[in-house]
Amino acid sequence: MKNLETRRTIRRYSDREVSDDLLHRLFALASRTQTMGNLQLYSVVVTRSKEQKAALAPAHFHQPMVEGAPVVLTICADFRRTTRWCEEREANPGYGNFLSFINAATDALLFTQTFCNLADEEGLGYCYLGTTVYMPDTIIDVLRLPQLVMPVATLTVGWPAEEPALSDRLDVESFVHEETYRDYSAELIDAFYHDKEQLAENQAFVKENGKQTLAQVFTDCRYTKKDNEAMSATLLKALKRQGFLED
Repeated sequence: MKNLETRRTIRRYSDREVSDDLLHRLFALASRTQTMGNLQLYSVVVTRSKEQKAALAPAHFHQPMVEGAPVVLTICADFRRTTRWCEEREANPGYGNFLSFINAATDALLFTQTFCNLADEEGLGYCYLGTTVYMPDTIIDVLRLPQLVMPVATLTVGWPAEEPALSDRLDVESFVHEETYRDYSAELIDAFYHDKEQLAENQAFVKENGKQTLAQVFTDCRYTKKDNEAMSATLLKALKRQGFLED
């Protein structure tokens, strides 16, 4: 059994099956999470076949856990089901807009986090793939997502075959603001990021990338302005394709 204090990202999995019964039980429990208007604006596509995992892999930069995990879950912001319900009940839906996407994406991500907490309690391992929104068109094509359905999160799921070290976290004081937002002085930045920057693995990370600071690794190597702008354009294009934004 696990809890958030010992939560780890798992990228290597055993061959042990993750049963449909277990998954569906966790889905049912996760569906009790909070949701806008009690509409449950999300859908989950379960991928088990080797062929489908291989087809999804390019959208996730061929990270090995996509094809190595027993199960891949793609969680989607979904206003299609609600729209179809309205259409079949003589109601006039108006959910092809950005606000509706934000509401559905919030629902989907809340569901995703609740599922992750439940998976931890069962002893399952998982990896949350932030790449889902980088190249959504591939996912949309592979999973045949109709309009008003947009992939927002992916989890690889299985029984752990590793126990990696816990990742570091900033202190609570670094992100909690009392009453009003307190901006960050140079002194506060030094205090809040000192421990992270002094970790041996992070110092090695800086050296390996030929940089002077850990922050430069993120701005120059991992999450560059050029890549962020390109993937933002791709995301906006996909939102238009799926009917959440007008041309």
